[in-house]
Amino acid sequence: MPPMRLHGLASVQGTTKREANDSVGASERRNRWAKTVLIQAAHAAAQTQTYLGEQDRRINARRGAKRAAVAVGHSILVIFYQMVKTGESYQEKGTDYFLAANRQKIQQRLVRQLERLGHTVILQPKGETAPA
Repeated sequence: MPPMRLHGLASVQGTTKREANDSVGASERRNRWAKTVLIQAAHAAAQTQTYLGEQDRRINARRGAKRAAVAVGHSILVIFYQMVKTGESYQEKGTDYFLAANRQKIQQRLVRQLERLGHTVILQPKGETAPA
């Protein structure tokens, strides 16, 4: 079963807000126990210095604690699925994964901000001397 279907069965996926007169949706009929366990695991992972903990902190800052827990629970479910499918153990990405993955974009954004403020920016790797 692909992970797209798996998170639907465990009811850890984003949903739209229902109208007051709508009937009970499929998310209420899915496995509540699986969702509960995944959310509890997500809350526990949020307290750690790991990839999942960093993911929770980043999403929590933007979207709130509950949505962050659902997102981390979904990540745990996908990790579990990949481990079962491939038979490999989990390889921790680390807390600096997001920084390393987006280093170039972060650098470009900060340069643009400084240029908007009227500065000329010349980037040099650490350890090199500045031209005189």
